[in-house]
Amino acid sequence: MTTTIRARGPRELLAYVPFRLGYRPADSAVLISLRAPRGRVGLVARTDLADLADLEHGPQVARTLVSHLCADGARRAVLVVYTDVDLRVGGAPAARERAAVEHCREAAEDFLGDLEVWVVGPRGYSSLDCLDEACCPAAGRPLTDLESTQVGAHMVLAGAAVAPSRAHSFAIPVLEPALRRRAVRASARWRADREKALAVGGDAAARWRAGGLEAWRSAVAVAERREGVGETALPPALLGRLEAALESIPVRDAVLLSFAAGTEDVARLTATAVPGPQVEAGTASAIAAMVDPAVGLPPDPDVVRSARTVLEAVVGAGRTGRQAPALTLLALLAWWEGDGGLAADRLRRALDADPAYRLALLVRSALEAGLAPGWARAEAGAAR
Repeated sequence: MTTTIRARGPRELLAYVPFRLGYRPADSAVLISLRAPRGRVGLVARTDLADLADLEHGPQVARTLVSHLCADGARRAVLVVYTDVDLRVGGAPAARERAAVEHCREAAEDFLGDLEVWVVGPRGYSSLDCLDEACCPAAGRPLTDLESTQVGAHMVLAGAAVAPSRAHSFAIPVLEPALRRRAVRASARWRADREKALAVGGDAAARWRAGGLEAWRSAVAVAERREGVGETALPPALLGRLEAALESIPVRDAVLLSFAAGTEDVARLTATAVPGPQVEAGTASAIAAMVDPAVGLPPDPDVVRSARTVLEAVVGAGRTGRQAPALTLLALLAWWEGDGGLAADRLRRALDADPAYRLALLVRSALEAGLAPGWARAEAGAAR
């Protein structure tokens, strides 16, 4: 997400977190990077409370989160704990949550100073360390306070929405059975046409790939026209053709290149190139636009929105086991926007479909290394 948010108090910050994540967290710890010099919100990292509280692995989870925030340019941080437990009550009921907080505070102390901790429960929110009943009553401040904030109004006007849970936010709608069968039949036809084109050789394969990229452009155009009018309603035959087209590495790379501004000419060349070094160069150019802080570009929200709409429609219309290309591209888009949770979910599904899919394995390496998108690392460097 490219919206610039500055921390203007805990109420605004807590209102922003669900919009940033795309869902309302539960049983979670969320660590928020505040960058210099004016407290601009950077990385927002969520983890399960159980993982952070684990006596053996929890401290390492905390250190990893803190290292990601430091790489993001954080000068201080805020920890938000989402739980049904009252942390201000001592004893066993809050032991797990207290351990999670302690692990984070110990990891952050030498790098980010004292960690401000807020607790959001089912009925209210409060500062963990505030003992002033006038400021933080026993039941917490009412959650309704978080529903009427400037940042909330801004996010709604920007078209952001909050799903009721993490599972809801990650779900991809599945096309109804009759339409899905039409998409599967179309995919089989285009896959057979590709085999014929490869057998003929010459320009036949290049024409098939160019047709696949044209199908992508047509689908994106439909998504753009229908933006904000409900379901995209892309034709099932078009979705089936895209499923087959994305199995071609040159077409997939062309689509990947089209995500970055100013690469349309390169995308067109990649789509018609024969497999080989040219295709690898196309992939490298596209990845550099996302990864390299020297040339990395921030995502264009409109481009990402349309691309995500089309790719999710392809996944929802396709046959299980055929969706590694579309899911990997969705993972890349989510990572490029800084949504590691969504990226990990899409990547897991891609590797379930094809455990050896090379681009998915590359993206997984970036996620496991905690590598931030190039534009984010460039911003972090400028903030230092």
